[in-house]
Parts: sequence; structure tokens; C-alpha cells
Amino acid sequence: MTEPFRAIRVSKTDSGQKAELVQIGLDDLMEGDVTVAVEYSTVNYKDGLALTGKAPVIRTWPLIPGIDFAGRVETSTHEGFKPGDRVVLNGWGVGETHHGGYAEKARVKGDWLVKLPDPISSAHAMAIGTAGYTAMLCVMALEFHGVTPDKGDVLVTGAAGGVGSVAIALLAKLGYRVIASTGRASEADYLKGLGAADIIDRNELSGPARPLGKERWAGAVDAVGSHTLANVLSMTRYGGTVAACGLAQGMDLPGSVAPFILRGVTLAGIDSVMAPRAKRVEAWSRLAKDLDLAALDRMTSRATLGDVPALGEEIIAGRVRGRVVVDVKA
Repeated sequence: MTEPFRAIRVSKTDSGQKAELVQIGLDDLMEGDVTVAVEYSTVNYKDGLALTGKAPVIRTWPLIPGIDFAGRVETSTHEGFKPGDRVVLNGWGVGETHHGGYAEKARVKGDWLVKLPDPISSAHAMAIGTAGYTAMLCVMALEFHGVTPDKGDVLVTGAAGGVGSVAIALLAKLGYRVIASTGRASEADYLKGLGAADIIDRNELSGPARPLGKERWAGAVDAVGSHTLANVLSMTRYGGTVAACGLAQGMDLPGSVAPFILRGVTLAGIDSVMAPRAKRVEAWSRLAKDLDLAALDRMTSRATLGDVPALGEEIIAGRVRGRVVVDVKA
């Protein structure tokens, strides 16, 4: 018999769903060739949707949510990993169809794991989390499409959230002049501390968009979608690029083709869940080099497994600033 360990389990009930802290064993985990002693997880926007049931993120019941985690390999039959390896996981349906990171142990396919670069601790890996890893993918997309610091400002929407906070820190360190869009005016000092040069109210972008607006930025990282993304596109300079990675305002895109056919704007879609391994390894390598860990610490708070259900409600309500690291062992 193995020692039981703690996990957050979400179950269906007659009134919807219930998230609770439970004791489980290794036999309760799903199939995989690597077992990881989870040290830290985090709360991303998608985790909030899963925990609250506000969107059908969970598709296998009951399930341990948590779309990412960091820890050390305990056992492995995968040729790429051995006991003691420090690893991180983002996506691959974990926390949606496969038991995720809100447990003291996880069993997954080794192909889903990435070895952590030496400069990044397990705690910092989850301060980055899927939100920060997604932000890095967005920055890489802007670079790929030629948006360099000399081309002009870069806008970040949903700036006080996880993706936005890390995107600002990354872009600022790389020499970009960053404009931060937020609905939380009280966070202006926080955002400027991460490197934002200007702050604009999200209401400037949240209404119906004109086909073309004044050219204001060379590129953007958008975690909001809907009218906001349509406005961002309409105000992007000729030849610019917008990296779209989120849907906080909605999944729709009520805009015009005008930015694409009259200004040559590129809309780069960012998928963090099924991104190929080579891109994941590159993103984590870049994060180790390009992210100011002191800035990361300024945007990070700590929580325990028992705090997770309530944090799901908080992040959906827009009351979570930056990143929350869940200390799974605490």
C-alpha cells in the first residue's frame, strides 16, 4: 500500500459541480510512464473556469484539475526522464481530461514534460505557469513576424492578469515600449513597476470597433478577445502583428477584414495546449534568459491546495493580480 496524498477533486453533483480537498492514492491516478512528486502548481484563468464550471473545461469526471505543475520525477519508464529530474508540464489536456496539478503526485506521459532549465526553480516555474509560458509564445510570435523594439509601441491587454503581467515584464526587458490596457486603475503602479510605459483604460477598447482606427501600436499581446481584439487590430500599424491567446471578454471576433487587407496586419494565434515540444523547450529556455525573476516575484503571491477552490472564483471575477503559486506540500 502506498501512502495516501492530498488532491483537489472536482465532481459532478445534482446542482452542478463540487471542488473539494480529498485523500487519494497512486491507484487513483491515470495512466502514464512518469510519476512526478508535484511541488508547485498555479491558478490560471482556464483553471478558474474548470473549478467554477463557468465553461466546460473538465470533460472527464471526477477529475483533479490544474493545467500545469512543476516537481521532480519519482519513477519513470520513459527514456527521456529519470528519478530526480526537475520537470514542468503545461497543457496536453491535463486538468481537462487527465488528472492535473492540484495533487501531491501526478502520473503523465513523459512526452508531455519539459526539463526545467537550471536558472528556474520549481516555484518560479509555476510563478511563470501556463500564463507566463503563453506570454513567451506571444513574444516569440511578435519577433517571428518582425515586430522589433524600433518598430513602435506594443500593447498588452488584460495587463494585470497572468499572461499580461509576464508579457509586460518580458517585453520591457527586451527593450520594447509597452502600453498596458487594464480595467483596474488601482494597478497602475504595479504595471509600471513591471515595465509598462503607459496605461490605458480597457474601456477604450471594449466597445464595438471601427473597421480602421488610428494607428497606435506596432504589435500587441491580447488575452481578451471579442470587441477588444477587434479594436486592437483596427489600431495596429501597417505591417504589425497581434498575438491572440485569450478570451476573457469572449470567443467572438466582431471586427473587419480591413486591418488585414488595407494595412497588412497579421493575427497570430497562440495555442499553448498542443504546442510542439521544440517550441515548448525554446519558450522555457527563453524564459530562463529573458524574464527578470525579480519582476516575477513582484507579481506573485502564494497559496495552498486548500485555497484553490476559492481562488477559482476570484480569478474569474478579475480579482487576482499577476500570478498565484500553489504550494502543493503546504
